[in-house]
Amino acid sequence: MAVVVARESPRQAEIGALVAELDAYLGALYPAESNHLLDVEALAGPDVCFFVARSTGRAVGCGALRIDREGWGEVKRIYVHPAARGGRIGVLILERIEATAHGAELTHLRLETGIHQPEALGLFRRAGFVERGPFADYLVDPLSVYMEKSL
Repeated sequence: MAVVVARESPRQAEIGALVAELDAYLGALYPAESNHLLDVEALAGPDVCFFVARSTGRAVGCGALRIDREGWGEVKRIYVHPAARGGRIGVLILERIEATAHGAELTHLRLETGIHQPEALGLFRRAGFVERGPFADYLVDPLSVYMEKSL
């Protein structure tokens, strides 16, 4: 299946449904205080680049890059619909985020993910991310894993 990852507005019904699926998935894994979610309006903000992965025109995944004014980026909201998993779509989304970060001359990519998401942890580790402590407004949370990659 050919997949295209492109920057799009998150303010689309199809994308809202994808983000709602991700919210439900994370809500089943973690308590509310351990979920650090950007809603659709925040994802449409001027400091965020939102990407959609499409296969035959259908949205099958998404991800975002939040650009911090201090010159680094945060990977947010990477999600692949369960029926589309196993096709390296997560890798394609992350590669697009990283290419955008390089183009913006960011120094690092950082992220927060959870301990109950082994697939996400594997994706990030294979891409060169290493564990670090909390950053920005994040606090120590035993359910969170904080990671970083130098660019």
